Amino acid sequence: MILKINIYRGLFTGSTRSETAQTLIMLEKDIVAAIMRHLKTRSECFAYKTHGGMYGTAGLPDIVCCYRGCFVGLEVKQPGKTLTVLQGKTITKINAAGGIAAKVTSVEEVKTLLAGIGGDSI
Repeated sequence: MILKINIYRGLFTGSTRSETAQTLIMLEKDIVAAIMRHLKTRSECFAYKTHGGMYGTAGLPDIVCCYRGCFVGLEVKQPGKTLTVLQGKTITKINAAGGIAAKVTSVEEVKTLLAGIGGDSI
């Protein structure tokens, strides 16, 4: 048995050799946290995490920000996961209204998206 650390969940797990080849997937909340950390380092960006629940608005992107005067909505998903119908419609409405909204799965995707808005290099 090999002992490995699951760095995304902070757990120690035992596994057999055949299980060591499994890819560890970041949880959505960890991707959101990493994106928020990145956005907070950018002086030209104001960002906040929206919260669901009974007092929230269903379908709003996970992260809403203003980047260089542009409204940006980021719906965060794990790689391979899909948007709900409501999330897809909300993204379409934001883009139709002149904002920018997209599904993202990593900080790198956010950097690429923001570079397209501000003309920066990543």
